[in-house]
Amino acid sequence: MQTLTRNTKETQITASLEVYGSGDSNIKSGIGFFDHMLQALCKHANWNLNLTCNGDLEVDFHHSIEDCGIVIGSLLKSSIFPISQVERFGNASVVMDEACVECDLDLSNRPFLVYEVPLSGKVGEFDCELAEEFFRAVVVNAGISAHIVTKRGKNHHHLLEATFKAFAVALRRACTKNEALGIPSTKGVL
Repeated sequence: MQTLTRNTKETQITASLEVYGSGDSNIKSGIGFFDHMLQALCKHANWNLNLTCNGDLEVDFHHSIEDCGIVIGSLLKSSIFPISQVERFGNASVVMDEACVECDLDLSNRPFLVYEVPLSGKVGEFDCELAEEFFRAVVVNAGISAHIVTKRGKNHHHLLEATFKAFAVALRRACTKNEALGIPSTKGVL
């Protein structure tokens, strides 16, 4: 299990991540919907994650959500790199009632995000636009290339939950052990 503490003037975060876990999480960000999304991510990625964030929520949720993404992405990178004996590529489409979101990703060590989940407004007090900020922080700090795209849907809660779950399942599949692959790159390094 990897542990990281990050303290800024805006947030104080401590987190521990076990990539090959059992889906257990203990998350306290002060943002109820975000905690719910991270719990879903952990369950479907099969991660164990303990995370505490004390942020400047009186300003808004942006700093806390982005900084949690930075910490989770950094922990993920230190847990999976150097890449060896894993599938490397993963994809998933997750359905939540009328909503369906697809995620395709590559543990490439070349971060890139395509995020086509066009939502505005809020779910509870959570600004929908902050999900993109979270995923950008994760993929940049983890060295992942990810394409997250809405296939269909209307309900904001369903679309956001499908987004987090699709990312989780695709990531779990990309991290699947495969000893026959060695380093899964024709370059010999990632």
